[in-house]
Amino acid sequence: MNQHPSKGTALITGASSGIGATYAQRLAKRGYDLLLVARDQQRLEALAETLNKETGVKVEVLKADLTNRTDLQVVEQRLRSDAAISLLVNNAGVAINGTLVEGDAAKVDTLIQLNIVALTHLSAAAAASFSAAGRGSIINLASVVALIPEMFNAVYSASKAYVLSLTQTLHAEVAKQGVQVQAVLPGITRTEIWERSGMDAAALPPEMVMDVEEMVDAALAGFDQGELVTIPSLPDVEDWQGLVTARTKLGPNLSRNQAAARYK
Repeated sequence: MNQHPSKGTALITGASSGIGATYAQRLAKRGYDLLLVARDQQRLEALAETLNKETGVKVEVLKADLTNRTDLQVVEQRLRSDAAISLLVNNAGVAINGTLVEGDAAKVDTLIQLNIVALTHLSAAAAASFSAAGRGSIINLASVVALIPEMFNAVYSASKAYVLSLTQTLHAEVAKQGVQVQAVLPGITRTEIWERSGMDAAALPPEMVMDVEEMVDAALAGFDQGELVTIPSLPDVEDWQGLVTARTKLGPNLSRNQAAARYK
């Protein structure tokens, strides 16, 4: 049974398997009640039953396809109206294989709708609710391809760069209201996303592929430490800080009244 006082409810998207299901397990053990959102009702209910028995927390399931506007609005409204929700984990996402030129336009649209539009709507709803309450946290799952876009296909990499940028900006907007925001940038993680996108993770060097439990535990350690950006596999955090410092150094020269001399 749950030995911790309730920390409120964690709403987790893409919760039926992989990263989302692992977050559900870990957060239940931390004392969060759960609202699990995904398309697969059967898997959600099986996970909910297991977690309730193991931890004693309340677990509710909400079947929703976040690429469907009506379903997305239902989840948004729940975030805006349910004062018990104190944590949003924006995990739902999809990958596609192949180049932009070769891409299926319908699959590209689905990716953008899920990875960008749905995440933005839910982040906005949570930020509004949490800011008004003066507490709450938002965890957005991005990817290391936000930093190395040349290593993967254009649309997926761009979608994850969007998630990183949105999270950094959102932090600047809501931190003063007592809302914690985190972007998690996993490398290759052993989940079903590879099979669904038509890629074979088994063909990759094993030293590049992290188990999902290891990844989520590291991400939550970063969350506990108050990190805005967590890169679970990065050995030296100074490497990330160096990138942030270099980007900040560009600031004064990014908008001036004259073009640089090399363009004249």
